Amino acid sequence: MKIAGIQMVSSASLQENLETARRLIKAAAHDGAQIVVLPEYFCIMGLKDTDKVNIREKLGNGPIQEALAAFAKDNGIYLIAGTIPLEAKDPNKVLNTTLVFSPDGQRAGRYDKIHLFGFQTNTERYQESETIEAGEQPGIIKITINGAEWTFGLSICYDLRFPELYRALGQVDCHIIPAAFTYTTGKDHWEILLRARAIENQCYVLASAQGGVHQNQRRTWGNTMLIDPWGVVLTTLPEGEGLISGVLSKDKLNEVRSKLPALAHRKL
Repeated sequence: MKIAGIQMVSSASLQENLETARRLIKAAAHDGAQIVVLPEYFCIMGLKDTDKVNIREKLGNGPIQEALAAFAKDNGIYLIAGTIPLEAKDPNKVLNTTLVFSPDGQRAGRYDKIHLFGFQTNTERYQESETIEAGEQPGIIKITINGAEWTFGLSICYDLRFPELYRALGQVDCHIIPAAFTYTTGKDHWEILLRARAIENQCYVLASAQGGVHQNQRRTWGNTMLIDPWGVVLTTLPEGEGLISGVLSKDKLNEVRSKLPALAHRKL
């Protein structure tokens, strides 16, 4: 089963970002991808944190969701749509939400980001809790392609640092991680954390990232990456917009889990 991860350098323009996503999704589908994954906040990297609040949508209604449904249907793919801002209980905040769309354009899954990023140095400050409301439930989705059922864990960016979330998701075939990792933290921690999640859970990991200098001068790390269940990086895109793709293999999953049945050896 072929899967693709899209990397973007999103701007403050919703329409510009939707057009970029449309073009890259079409290219991935043309290359044979059956599942396509967008990065975190593919739809907007605002000039200020409150910009995402201004374009928030109700679940099931809005131009972003309408576009995503059309992208999935037009290309006959499953689309794991990075993240978009949905209405939260607090009118001044949003939920940072991954939505999954099936090839018929219907919503097939949802996950609201649980762990909210906070980071501060002399030159950088991020505090997601000021504009984002935390989700409460882990996300998982099952997709059947060519008669084979695939189980995907859904997480987002900062979630990557919390291995207990991935244990709570149980045994999956692939973890999907849309992200907008900062350059500062990404250069030291991104790859090692992704490989650790793949190794300890004996599954594939596909992380679709923002990767470059944005209109707001924020720099994201990029390195959209597909990793196999043994922790081997199969393909990566260091920086700039584009896509990667690769084939997920049930045989590879079974090989790793039979040679080293660590998941069966767990005590806690």
